[in-house]
Amino acid sequence: MPKIFESPDGGRTVYQREIGNLTRELIKEDRSLHDQILESQLWGEIRRAAETNPTIQEALDRAKIAYYLSKEYEKRHGNRKT
Repeated sequence: MPKIFESPDGGRTVYQREIGNLTRELIKEDRSLHDQILESQLWGEIRRAAETNPTIQEALDRAKIAYYLSKEYEKRHGNRKT
């Protein structure tokens, strides 16, 4: 079913709902500085763990490849976020 996307604050918070339905779901919300710091610390822990854990290192390598490919795609075709 088609969806409607709504933002009461110019895009910082985004909700989606199905047409005809009043119940909406939060799909994006700006994160606080505290949350950003916690996530940065988590990524540091993941990188340190990857030094001794081949499974985590492989997952990080795949994430890097996906990131580089998406950046190249955006450069060639523009950002197509939906």
